[in-house]
Amino acid sequence: MAALNVSIAFFFLVVGVCQALRWLSKRLLSPGAYGCLARELAASLQLCTSCLELRMLLEIGPWGGGFGPDVVLTLLFLLFALHGASFDGASANPTVSLQEFLLLESNLAANAAKLLAQGAGAGTGWAATKLYWSWELTHFHLIQNMIASECSSSIRTSLHHAAFVEGTCSFLFHLVLLKLRQSHLIYRVPALAATVTFLTYTAEPFTGAFFNPTLATVTTFHCSGNSFWDYIQVYWLGPLAGMLAALLLYQGNVPRLFQKNLLYSQKSKYKIPKARVAAQVEGDEPRRRRKGEKSNSEPRA
Repeated sequence: MAALNVSIAFFFLVVGVCQALRWLSKRLLSPGAYGCLARELAASLQLCTSCLELRMLLEIGPWGGGFGPDVVLTLLFLLFALHGASFDGASANPTVSLQEFLLLESNLAANAAKLLAQGAGAGTGWAATKLYWSWELTHFHLIQNMIASECSSSIRTSLHHAAFVEGTCSFLFHLVLLKLRQSHLIYRVPALAATVTFLTYTAEPFTGAFFNPTLATVTTFHCSGNSFWDYIQVYWLGPLAGMLAALLLYQGNVPRLFQKNLLYSQKSKYKIPKARVAAQVEGDEPRRRRKGEKSNSEPRA
């Protein structure tokens, strides 16, 4: 358990450092630069380092520390809840940023800056985690350093099935995200953390359950077993297709590309209750009769 405590302390240290980075950059940078660059970089750094350490615990913990996947899944839920509360509106996920662009919530320049910041943050997190592992503070890290050069691909099924799994995870995640994006933080954070935990538990045996292209790139693209194009299909094209499918199902259209709703009929915003319509019709009937009687009673020329 001592090794697990070291990892938990590392998680808190990472969150504290990234929170300090957010606080400092918010004071020094303009709101636009903070929102597009510093906030996304800090969130990606926080997410990448945490997930790399969690992945190490998931792979080595059961036989190296004597604890099961339930411990890692509990940590995953708590970490993603903490991430959701501390990210300050950042996504740390290219598919989420592209979804915001397609929903006309950000322009092309801001979206490109977010993607670059996410890549830089994930790369920095990968380098920082490798340095932390090299200190070999626990036997987990010692084992990780020994097997790091022989890592194997996270794709443990056929290529088409793997792309379908990542796409389905992305579809469900984005559908929940779209449904809850206007909800209060106190409801949105645990719901998204529970969704990520469930999807990871379900899909991890097949693809590692990343459904985040940047995170998958720094975690598994360098491992042997599949080609670079295989990784692109599974971890980039799969989640992008899932995001587009979720957006189409939820919105019925893609506002950035076309305004016509393909799935749902456009209804009037203001509706008249049926009872009121019926009352109006009944009230108009005697009026018509009176007018008719009046016209009939007039003398003919």
